[in-house]
Amino acid sequence: MKTRFHLLLCMLLVSGCLHASARRPTGIAFYDADRLYDTLPSPFYNDDDYTPQGRLRWNTERYARKIRQTAAVADSLALPLVALWGVENEAVVRDIAATCESDYTYLHRTLNSLDGMDFALLYHGDRFFPESVAEGRRYLTIEGLLDGEPVCLILSADDRTAQWAVADLREERPELKLLVLGRSEGLDPEAYGLRDAHADAARAGRGSAFVRGRWTMRHRILADTAFRIRSADVYARRYLIDPANGMPTPTYSGRSYRGGAGRYLPVFAYIE
Repeated sequence: MKTRFHLLLCMLLVSGCLHASARRPTGIAFYDADRLYDTLPSPFYNDDDYTPQGRLRWNTERYARKIRQTAAVADSLALPLVALWGVENEAVVRDIAATCESDYTYLHRTLNSLDGMDFALLYHGDRFFPESVAEGRRYLTIEGLLDGEPVCLILSADDRTAQWAVADLREERPELKLLVLGRSEGLDPEAYGLRDAHADAARAGRGSAFVRGRWTMRHRILADTAFRIRSADVYARRYLIDPANGMPTPTYSGRSYRGGAGRYLPVFAYIE
């Protein structure tokens, strides 16, 4: 009987060790899709340029190409959470998710912005379980369980409103573990119990956008100090870069169609 008990105990211990060793950092990413409009005119805001008859001659072929490019970015990141900014509506997000080879579920909210741009979240349904969503001016908050841990994601397209959202949440619910993805230039991470996952990459001269002759970290991921940041960087791949100048290939340069994925590179981080 003792032998069987000891054998069972050993099996449980080994199982626990294997489970612990199987735990892995959680990868998250943010990508500005740089104005991914559909081809239909909107009755709520002016998107005339992004129609077949508009100034940019935005047609089905060009739209489908950009959908494929955006889906390819999400697939190559291969992370359980990929936050997107610059998508026009749910139909666009649905097309991205359907084009992805990865089995992404998506979340989308309409922000009623003047340019029609929205946020979306592509996520693996076995890793992230959203519980509540609230939209604000150029930001979106999503509370849920990420690998079993309660978190609140703040997706931001404006550094000023990012600070408002973080300050309000810290005051009202200081126990929340926050992850801020997107624009947050005016926010002091230390003042709100956050760490800048991309501080080292920025100091090394890397960035998500090339502005006025230099790389700048236009987008960042800020992680609650309750998390450990294992690694973080800009996701630069050849298919996103123009070999002629080393910059991200835009979809348009002025009115000239270039056919690139957009002016920005994704940023990512691994946390635990």
